[in-house]
Amino acid sequence: MSRPSVRSPQAGAPAAAGGAPASASRAAEILAGQGRWLWPGMMHYYREPLVLEEGSGVWVRDVDGREYLDAFGGIITTSLGHCHPRVVEAVREQVGRLGHTSTLYVTEPQVEAAHRLAEIAPGGLDRTFFTNSGSEAVETAVALARAYTGRTDLIALRGSYHGRSSAANTLTAHASWRPLASMSAGITHALAPYPFRCPFHRPCDERCVDALALDLEEVILTTTNGRPAALIAESLQGVNGVVMPQPGYFQRVAEVVRRYGGLLIIDEVQAGFGRTGRHWFGIEHWGVVPDIMVMAKGIAAGLPVGATITTTEIASGWEGKTLSTFGGNPVVMAGMCVALDVMVEEDVRARAEARGERLRTGLAELARRHAWIGEARGLGLMQALELVEDPAMRDPSPRRGQALLEAARAEGLLVGSGGLHGQVIRIGPSLLITDAEMDELVERLGRACARVE
Repeated sequence: MSRPSVRSPQAGAPAAAGGAPASASRAAEILAGQGRWLWPGMMHYYREPLVLEEGSGVWVRDVDGREYLDAFGGIITTSLGHCHPRVVEAVREQVGRLGHTSTLYVTEPQVEAAHRLAEIAPGGLDRTFFTNSGSEAVETAVALARAYTGRTDLIALRGSYHGRSSAANTLTAHASWRPLASMSAGITHALAPYPFRCPFHRPCDERCVDALALDLEEVILTTTNGRPAALIAESLQGVNGVVMPQPGYFQRVAEVVRRYGGLLIIDEVQAGFGRTGRHWFGIEHWGVVPDIMVMAKGIAAGLPVGATITTTEIASGWEGKTLSTFGGNPVVMAGMCVALDVMVEEDVRARAEARGERLRTGLAELARRHAWIGEARGLGLMQALELVEDPAMRDPSPRRGQALLEAARAEGLLVGSGGLHGQVIRIGPSLLITDAEMDELVERLGRACARVE
């Protein structure tokens, strides 16, 4: 796909109600196959699911030729945009040389990728185990914490999302994401920071951090055996709606869990690799070094890579055998190394900070114009709009959340959904988005808001 020019939202096939193409013969055929051959429980964003075919940079095209500005990047995953040419070339070259080995053998791309991570990770985190996804990285992290501490109880935060595997799904605190069959024992949840919906004080202040720390300690003393293996938390809660903690929060909870002998695991699956601006990882904004950190999504610009990084001491706590058939695959490792090269050369941390300020200005203006936008928030290029029914009551508006999602599609813009009730619109475009593309993003989002109004 050649990079498309910025065109009107009506480029390509004309849009029907809800943004679906009026003539969708190819899409209809593919969707019929989806309905026949894939699991019916698979989630799709739109009333009429979107069938994508090509992508380049921040642009994608569906099977009927309609172009969209992708402001969500495959759930904040295509960190360098779709099909970055250097990543594509690295994959092509490696797959023609050596495509698969498993971790029973050593390959240079895997060693180099681990070295690159150690160079940018905070503190003394320098030992990595590669897997295929964020869910696997989380499972690896909690298993390692249990092995190292000799303990079993784990604490996560309410509103968190950590993946779809058994333990990761139980760590997740959204009812709609927790099928009964996936529940694992030994996991409990503490109150999470949510300044917009703070149960203690509005506006939030240092007293709220004290209250959250006291709640964590009470959870340890009343819902565990008092000897937790770890607390796991996202540096910014992504699925919950790009929720940022109050200043001082992570310092306090790290002190509490470590005082009781547990480790701090930080989930950077969505917030990592310059996404939040200024730093490589979200937790660095809060001045805390975790004991274990998990990564995926943007780590390799869209290739399936998960990573769990820790210190030499903690990594040595895993005494049994372990391997991964596809983790550390030489093809995706080669792509990851090049993706990290591009991130460093393009200084994506600075780019995300600058483009993020431009985005925040636009989102704040939309919030000023539309009273049902309760808050614009986020860091860098991980931002969100929280939608409400009544601005005074701040009651969540999933109705407007779905309406704005559909309206954005009708304007040729793809955004994400989040929040416990689907009341949050999430935005996380390529870290290489240009100023002109950012302005186009905000303009299209503004037209979508006018449709909802």
